[in-house]
Amino acid sequence: MSYVQPTDFVTKMIDSGEAKVFMSTRDTLIRAYMAGAILALAAAFAVTISVQTGEPLAGAILFPVGFCLLYLMGFDLLTGVFTLVPLALIDKRPGVTFGGVMRNWGLVFIGNFAGALTVAVMMAIIFTFGFSTEPNAVGQKIGTIGEGRTVGYAAHGAAGMLTLFIRGVLCNWMVSTGVVAAMMSNSVSGKVIGMWMPIMLFFYMGFEHSIVNMFLFPSGLMLGGDFSVTDYLLWNEIPTVVGNLVGGLTFVGLTLYATHHRTGQRHEPRAGKMGEPVRVPAE
Repeated sequence: MSYVQPTDFVTKMIDSGEAKVFMSTRDTLIRAYMAGAILALAAAFAVTISVQTGEPLAGAILFPVGFCLLYLMGFDLLTGVFTLVPLALIDKRPGVTFGGVMRNWGLVFIGNFAGALTVAVMMAIIFTFGFSTEPNAVGQKIGTIGEGRTVGYAAHGAAGMLTLFIRGVLCNWMVSTGVVAAMMSNSVSGKVIGMWMPIMLFFYMGFEHSIVNMFLFPSGLMLGGDFSVTDYLLWNEIPTVVGNLVGGLTFVGLTLYATHHRTGQRHEPRAGKMGEPVRVPAE
């Protein structure tokens, strides 16, 4: 069967987290770089579709193509390792340490940012004919996104920061569900279908994804967005990273681990009389 039972795919989640802790620096950086670059291209693709069709849903429906491709090729996003890698530490896998988890997260962050920034520069060149003209419609839209999702939050003060953080939480709740969904099937089609649904949801809802933002905001700065690097870091990237960590680990990694790997005490059903339903006491 192509469907993998929860107890089995949760074990795969822990195994995957353990493997990432011990992965070489070279491989970790390459895989993270390519993941950031491919996701950035998918974001540029989705914004282009939204601008040219005037329908944001069309962009959201097609954005997951990048996510599916990068995970099928075995590349790593920070949002995914936030969820998977700590499980190996919690499960007390031999040799897995807190320092090893931090090392993995740091390397993946660097690789994702470098990949997304590379695509941001390339797309900015395309949108402006090598910075020789004003940005085209898609470039102008990206600049507007950068403004609205930095100084737009800042205008609301603490309430804006809370909103940004919650959007980061909800984002990686969905994105990490997509990461796990790829482990629920042994077929390519099953993996793609499983990943597509939560990724489409997060993108259309405007939740905050730290790696997508590594493309949108640097490119927005290059394309004339009216915000600063400090605005980007303080009023988007840093709170988004924290929200992504909380959302993925809390609502996906730990919940699946707790109920499918370290299950609670089972209550054996009591035998009923012939023809009567078996009743299990309420807890």
